[in-house]
Amino acid sequence: MLLAIDAGNTNLVFALLQDSEIKARWRIATDPRRTADQYAVWLHQLLELEGFTKADVDAVIIGTVVPRALHNLEVLASKYFHVEPMIAGQGAATWPIALDVEEPKSVGADRVLNVIAAHAKYKGDLILIDFGTATTFDVVDFSGAYKGGIIAPGINLSLDALVSAAAMLPRIAIEAPAETSVVGRTTERQMLIGIYWGYVAMIEGLVERMKAEIGRPVTVVATGGLADLFDKHTKAFDAIEPDLTIQGLGLLHHSATGQ
Repeated sequence: MLLAIDAGNTNLVFALLQDSEIKARWRIATDPRRTADQYAVWLHQLLELEGFTKADVDAVIIGTVVPRALHNLEVLASKYFHVEPMIAGQGAATWPIALDVEEPKSVGADRVLNVIAAHAKYKGDLILIDFGTATTFDVVDFSGAYKGGIIAPGINLSLDALVSAAAMLPRIAIEAPAETSVVGRTTERQMLIGIYWGYVAMIEGLVERMKAEIGRPVTVVATGGLADLFDKHTKAFDAIEPDLTIQGLGLLHHSATGQ
């Protein structure tokens, strides 16, 4: 089985894949100081809870946007699973798609993996929206080439900045409002309106501008933990794919090895 590791700025996702099907997945907060031994203890327990052992893992692929976390993940693969991990975008796992931008080396691995997975599933031009630490909008043309996109602050990052900079504002939870009024009558309600409906307006406005610039029919695919939250109050998304990055890791490993 393949152990796919998606190391993001906020969380690391570990997933077991067999024949491109996700059998189990686990999430842990990103901490570049966490050692391979710590990962191993935590992962060993979770494997057992799902009915697996480390002997079931015969390949590892890592996609990361946190360079400091990479070394300990490589040690995890070699020391505890006895395999040489593939690194997304490097060596045998070089990107199989065109990065048609001015600085291709600066494109985050997670964004390229999303492109690989989405193009394999959806035909034609695509807009991919990933709700992570940052909210990213990526454009993929009908050939599967990455054409560029947008990076905006993630909703939790925006809320953290607002609360930390304004002493009188309380910390609130991000949730879909129960009502659609955009006139708040309490401080908490006004904050939720500003954050949630402000984000919906940003999503819808940017998607419409991107569609107009592309000039052809476009499928909009959303991913990331908060995609479902926004789907409740917008029709901007044509599909939601919560595991797009992990699926991209599986496809990249298959294209590199044929397995």
